Amino acid sequence: MAMVTATFRFHAELNTFLSSDRRGRDVRVECARAATTKHMVEALGVPHTEVGLLLVNGVAASFTRLLAEGDLVDIFPGSRLPEGPPRFVADAHLGGLARLLRMAGFDTLYDNGYDDAEIAAISASQDRIVLTRDRDLLIRKDIMVGCYVRPLKAEEQAQQVFSRYRLAPQSHPFSLCLACNRPLRSVDRSGVEDSLPPRVAELYREFRRCDLCGRVYWKGSHWQRMDALLKRLLNAADADDAGAAPATAPGNASFPPWQDTRPS
Repeated sequence: MAMVTATFRFHAELNTFLSSDRRGRDVRVECARAATTKHMVEALGVPHTEVGLLLVNGVAASFTRLLAEGDLVDIFPGSRLPEGPPRFVADAHLGGLARLLRMAGFDTLYDNGYDDAEIAAISASQDRIVLTRDRDLLIRKDIMVGCYVRPLKAEEQAQQVFSRYRLAPQSHPFSLCLACNRPLRSVDRSGVEDSLPPRVAELYREFRRCDLCGRVYWKGSHWQRMDALLKRLLNAADADDAGAAPATAPGNASFPPWQDTRPS
């Protein structure tokens, strides 16, 4: 098979996906003549969901561009921002993150029984952002939008996702059930009194209930701890937004045309 040689230059945090001997340097590799930029970027270890801009010989290019002899490919980090309110699907290792996103009011599907194929299908059919620490999942061609979650702790994971997708202005805290992701509705005490501990029924007047699972929520000490945690996350996200460069808008030409990589 005829081969071509191209050079790849990965910028900023994208280097963390590379093998240690390739980080922070130009990577010169042989490629099949029919190889696309997407194929080679992912073969080197970087999921397409983590790429915001591709330049080939200094010119913006798509993931479908065929590589030619001597090409220099610059790969910059970035993320595609959703057109409307962001919705997520989290993999089996991110239950804590899913709970925090629901707490902030973001529709987040999570089930520790989901396998990779199910997550990919949910993402494609419902236009959900995949959240995962598995880069092999993000390389699947049927996943258009996703995020490689770097931190190990849930609060730090939430900070990354809040900052990446500019979530702070869109948050609606305590509007979703933490257990099943359904909207909560306000209810009178009389409608839930039979399911409350006696002391709670005496002390509190405001309640919300999930009509799917029947859970009842009120502003007790547990709510206060969650509220303090959310305020930390939202304040940190606001600070990140204030210091960040303007986000690239959905559909901006600097992003590779993701639809070109959708399976036929």
